[in-house]
Amino acid sequence: MLMNWIKTFGLMGILTGILLGIGYLLGGMNGAFVTLIFSFILNFISYWYSDKIVLAMYRAREISAADNPMLHQIVNELSDEAKIPKPKIYMINLPIPNAFATGRNPKYSAVAVTRSLLESLEPKEIKGVLAHEISHIKHRDTLIQTIAATFGGAITWLSYGFLFDRDREGFGALLMFILTPLAATLVRMAISRSREYLADESGARITKDPLSLASALEKISKISRVRPININPSTSHLFIVNPFSSASLSSLFSTHPPVEERIKRLKEMAKKMKITH
Repeated sequence: MLMNWIKTFGLMGILTGILLGIGYLLGGMNGAFVTLIFSFILNFISYWYSDKIVLAMYRAREISAADNPMLHQIVNELSDEAKIPKPKIYMINLPIPNAFATGRNPKYSAVAVTRSLLESLEPKEIKGVLAHEISHIKHRDTLIQTIAATFGGAITWLSYGFLFDRDREGFGALLMFILTPLAATLVRMAISRSREYLADESGARITKDPLSLASALEKISKISRVRPININPSTSHLFIVNPFSSASLSSLFSTHPPVEERIKRLKEMAKKMKITH
């Protein structure tokens, strides 16, 4: 718990520093002061409302038990097993199977799934994906992830101001446009990669079925490679599998560990648990 708080406030401090740097380069001390005020407001909003912002970005619609009894039953079972309150369930209209979790703590949490996830995966694979997301909620990764998404979007937006500032046209503006979102991506990457491995392992222990999660990751990854989507890159780290095509992003700057390595670890885990399908 303490380590998560340290990571959360450390992340907020780093991203606030990036915002101040942008403000100073755009407008000197006055620019830095404006972005300082902006960062205070953004920190407040990020802590209390970042989950709602991310869900609104994708026009997520809350799903009731009457809408999808199977989905609610799975989430009920997994939440009981993980010993956390049942998160709210949302549907997002993206043409690929994927999912993410959000919320500042287990009491105020949600899981979002794409319609394609329910159409493309078997029930046991869907359960594996949801167990992964509930593991993120249980270990309080979601606050860090959603704060990173909110700040990442703000930093990217501010860097556009540098690019189109007539007084700073040329190489400097282009460099700022490239490096600023990259700095935010590196912060997100440092947070996301190790937590994805942990969520895979913890989720597989909740279901006692590592192979179903491995199968789900393989299917989601294959579809994402042939059908990449155009989403806000500041939220890509939220999803269980990077929704960009592997060709569009260098693996060095991916916010996710390689899917092949994740599948390999889950299969090794299944061997140790003596589980076969």
